[in-house]
Amino acid sequence: MMTREEFENTRRINAQAMSEDTELHRHVLDVLIHSDYYNWFHQMTWMGEPSLQFSQDLFAIQELMFRLRPKFVIELGIGWGGSLLFYASMMELVGGESVLGIDVYMPQDLKSRLRAKGAVSRRLLLREGSSTAGDTLEWVRHIVGDETRNLVILDSAHNHQHVLEELEQYAPFVGSGYYMICGDTIIEEMPPQIHRPRPWGPGNSPRTALDEFLAGHPEFEPDSELENKLLITCNPKGYLRRCGPIAQ
Repeated sequence: MMTREEFENTRRINAQAMSEDTELHRHVLDVLIHSDYYNWFHQMTWMGEPSLQFSQDLFAIQELMFRLRPKFVIELGIGWGGSLLFYASMMELVGGESVLGIDVYMPQDLKSRLRAKGAVSRRLLLREGSSTAGDTLEWVRHIVGDETRNLVILDSAHNHQHVLEELEQYAPFVGSGYYMICGDTIIEEMPPQIHRPRPWGPGNSPRTALDEFLAGHPEFEPDSELENKLLITCNPKGYLRRCGPIAQ
């Protein structure tokens, strides 16, 4: 029987080896490309609402939330609200304050459903508008104040310029040891989505924005140890940790 320390060491070794298995990653990418024709990532729900985040990525985020106990979670682009409710549910478990959800459009029926989930709903603060608009950023600053023990998740429009602006504008909300997650960087590795056209794709994607951002922001680094164990993720290189000890 292993000790817990031995188990954790074995786990890290296997994750590192798995991350270096190029043939395995080719198979994984084939699965992602093929399954995208069926919108595989849209199949699961949380508290009855569709979550457009892949389950492996949600599990990675819950590990971060359990370990870091963020005061605020800020999600840019809420989709159908399932992931927003997931983060609020985690906040009920680990403490913290509120989950801020920002999107350019929120149907009234969605807002009504999000407000009908009991204690979890009381964690939610919703803002309809562009994530990069001045009044939206002022709204975030008014709520968060000087607090930097936050988790920021970028998952709205995926074109290069918009994502780069989000990275630049929301980085100040993230303190040392905390994370900003750049979503759907996998787009750069996938062919254009002919079956559901989008105004972004390889060469104009969250990954290209991320690469430009990191070139000018050495204070952020991708968490490779976290990514290594996921195998399937929509956010390769996108789990960005602000370097330094965890802010108190």
